[in-house]
Formats: sequence, C-alpha cells, structure tokens
Amino acid sequence: MLKLANLALLVVFPLAWFAPLLRAGIDLPLFGTEEISVISGLQSLWETDVALALLVTFLAVFAPYMKTIGLALIHFGQLRRRVLPVLEILGKLAMADVFLIALYVVIAKGIGLARIEVAWGLYLFSAAVLASIAISHLTAKR
Repeated sequence: MLKLANLALLVVFPLAWFAPLLRAGIDLPLFGTEEISVISGLQSLWETDVALALLVTFLAVFAPYMKTIGLALIHFGQLRRRVLPVLEILGKLAMADVFLIALYVVIAKGIGLARIEVAWGLYLFSAAVLASIAISHLTAKR
C-alpha cells in the first residue's frame, strides 16, 4: 500500500506544480484575477530574484520529488533504509515551501490592495507534501 501511495506522488507532485495555488488581482472593480501556480511563480522569480528562485525551486520541486524517488527506491529494495533520516529532512524542507505560500497570502491580504483567493492547487500541493511525510514516517516504522 505504501509503495502505491508513494508512486502516486510521482504523478501528483507535477500536477500540483502546475495547478493554480492562488488567484491574485487588484482589489478594484472590473479587474480580474491571475492564477498563480508553483511553476508560474518560479518563472516570475527567475526574472526578478535568482537566489530566491533557486531556494524556492529546491523547496517546491527538487526536495519533495527527490524524497519521493528515494522512498520508492527503499520500497523496491534499491536503497538502504539508513537513508530515511535524510529523506525525512527533505520532506520537512518541502513543507517550508507551503509556509512561504501561506506567508505570501497573509502579507498580501494585510496590505489590503490586492485580492488573494486560495485555489485548489494549494490544497493539492499541501496534501502531497503531508502524504509524503506520512509515507516516510510509516516506512520508518516498518
């Protein structure tokens, strides 16, 4: 069961990266909202702040995917279980990205000039990260 759940994350994570996390717009009549995904956010960051883009790319894309691949290798006997503590750290780093998104929402709403709506992709991404942490924890218990 853990094997299948972990393999499902190999599909869910890329979907979550392209799914709309937020809808943002100016809080004035007649202005629409723009959907922001992990990938579109990273594209914008690469144009303005390369260091932050590298950090967020690692947290949002590489950390959770490396962890998922590592867990799959453990489940299929291709990697030793000694690696589990490192994989758990990668999962916690991925959770930092969810925190950054939440912080962005709080700051934008506090300013009051923008309209921010949470979209389904944020729930999908958060659920994938939390599922990955749970799978890692259950794998360690075995």
